[in-house]
Amino acid sequence: MSRVLVVTGGSGGIGRAICTRAARDGYAVALTYRSQPAKAETVVAEITAAGGRAIAVETELGREADIVRLFARVDEAFGPVTALVNNAALVGWEGPVAEARADDLNNLWAVNVTSYFICAREAVRRMSTASGGRGGAIVNVSSLSGRTGGRGQRIHYAASKGAINTFTLGLAKEVATEGIRVNGVVPAFTQTEIHDGYGPERTARIVGSIPMGRAGLPHETAAAVLWLLSDEASFVSGALLDVAGGG
Repeated sequence: MSRVLVVTGGSGGIGRAICTRAARDGYAVALTYRSQPAKAETVVAEITAAGGRAIAVETELGREADIVRLFARVDEAFGPVTALVNNAALVGWEGPVAEARADDLNNLWAVNVTSYFICAREAVRRMSTASGGRGGAIVNVSSLSGRTGGRGQRIHYAASKGAINTFTLGLAKEVATEGIRVNGVVPAFTQTEIHDGYGPERTARIVGSIPMGRAGLPHETAAAVLWLLSDEASFVSGALLDVAGGG
């Protein structure tokens, strides 16, 4: 039977690397995007040109109705999801807690935390053997900042990733007898376009704090994600796998 993967935020960086590798491994891939359809369609074109199956679905992850529509679209295109990677996240603004605004925080929580819950809800409803599903696997993409509190000025982002670590551990226990495994990956600073505005000095300072002395690469995190989704990790659930260069 077909293996069907949903990847949120799959048009660039780590998400794109996950999508293309998963397609090579035989998954039908549905990726979400919010505002750059051309980037998403480029990923789809790359996958289909190599003989794979993929669709891109415009999704505002801060809206529950959009997430429900996403999974219904996947049902129509490929059948029920068997794997989910919660990857999309907002980095947010830079600034101290003393300048935080509730509206900004709520927008960030909606994507970085609530969407992980709602996507997992839709996936569990389809995967759970207790509901007639055939099981599956969920991987949540976290961040080393969820353990360290971040590098200053972005405590909000770090806090959202700390929440995802706890969510991963709790959900793994909740669905352990329903044929669903839940794990997380915890990358350190990774070389993606999200950091393009950092500049050489700041980037060098961050990279210098990583024991291996370099930034991570998207394909390295993707490899960890695909292993956790695979049958080779059949007895792994509730794990938070560092992809952090020794950090």
